[in-house]
Amino acid sequence: MEFVMLIVSILILLLLIAKLKLNTFVALIITAFILALLLGMEPMKIPDAVLGAEGVGNILGPNSVIFIFGGMIGRLVADAGGSYRIAKTLIDWFGVKRLQWAVLIASFIIGISMIFGVGMVLLIPIVFAVAIEAGVPLLYLGISMTAALSSAQGFLPPQPAPTAVASALGANIGMMLIFGLIVSVITAVVAGPAFTKLAQKYAPDAFQFKTEIEAVGPVKEYDLKTTPNFGLSVLTSVFPLIFMIIATIYKLIYTGGITPKNPTMADQIVEFAANPAVAMTVALVFAIFSMGTWQHKSMSEVGKSLNSGMSAVAGILLIVGGGGALRGVLVTSGLSDKIASTFQAGGAMSPIAVVLFAWGVAAILRVSVGSATVAGMTAAGIVTGILAANPGNTLLPVFVALAIGAGSLIASHVNDAGFWIFKEFFDLSVKQTFQIWTVLETIISVTGLIVILILTTIFA
Repeated sequence: MEFVMLIVSILILLLLIAKLKLNTFVALIITAFILALLLGMEPMKIPDAVLGAEGVGNILGPNSVIFIFGGMIGRLVADAGGSYRIAKTLIDWFGVKRLQWAVLIASFIIGISMIFGVGMVLLIPIVFAVAIEAGVPLLYLGISMTAALSSAQGFLPPQPAPTAVASALGANIGMMLIFGLIVSVITAVVAGPAFTKLAQKYAPDAFQFKTEIEAVGPVKEYDLKTTPNFGLSVLTSVFPLIFMIIATIYKLIYTGGITPKNPTMADQIVEFAANPAVAMTVALVFAIFSMGTWQHKSMSEVGKSLNSGMSAVAGILLIVGGGGALRGVLVTSGLSDKIASTFQAGGAMSPIAVVLFAWGVAAILRVSVGSATVAGMTAAGIVTGILAANPGNTLLPVFVALAIGAGSLIASHVNDAGFWIFKEFFDLSVKQTFQIWTVLETIISVTGLIVILILTTIFA
């Protein structure tokens, strides 16, 4: 009966978001309360399950600094002209024949610290100007750009969704970064340059050369002489990753990835530095210096960039919190444990089976609800009990979190804001958007799943 109530609540969520066009955060909170009541939870326990330590607080408490500071770093790099420098430098290095690879790499670097929608807004004008100069259709370069941004969004902390899912499942953020880089690089290449060749054959009408696209608007020009140098721009963009990965590798080499009972001073320093909130704080301080004061910007200008970055992330932050509310009800009510016991009735699930299950749940939710973040957070709540029944495998939560990220990207269609953003920026028809964007997202999802299954077989 509890499973029926879960399905009913998901249908209610779909109705609120898709049909009634209710704000996603509000819809998630309402649905969480409805699910709690349907499951027969004690009324006095419901508010804490939805908003407290197991719900919104569980996700936003430890992660809000990571999300907000990540958005601020991305905006500082963009406003200083660092993103422009990265894109232009790589394009100059690779030349016209390898423009796709230049765009792919630049977009991936920028996408690490910048949420998908903001990354699209920032990069589209730059890529469009390059496409016109090179005499190629915008979509020829745009598919690689989008694949890189979407792959980073789905698999790499400090992006909000993968960070929140990893936190909800108790996955090590450093290991999530290491394996997430492997998955995201492969998916970006397959869904970028490789898919472009296929798309040109079955949807040639979408690859029309255009010199004007209304949604793109004018290209903001930067004087390269006044922008930060390439190395500093890249370092600032990837600084949080470098910080956390170095700390994670140190722990793997010297402590086997486990915090020792009697840690040395070096162990304590690394443990402190490996904390994502600490890494993001240090990275933001560095970005304020490297992209602000070092570029002769006033603190007032720096403050505007910080506020802009925070505003860009705020909406996603609330959706992540709303997804945490649903997770809180699933965990507190014991439904996630019942789901685990149901699927493990015939014996413990193998790591491969757990990964496939997590991907499938996220994929179904993604197609139904539209939002990748909502799909990911809800799936995390559903599989929490299954992971709890498989203790001792420290890497399994990492691969499950990555599988949820892959599943949450599949088959984007009309109920996803990304579908319409892609349509407008590339000036496509609805049919063409299905042919390119929906297929692109599905390729990332399926390719990601295959890579994750291979990694699970080897390491889990």
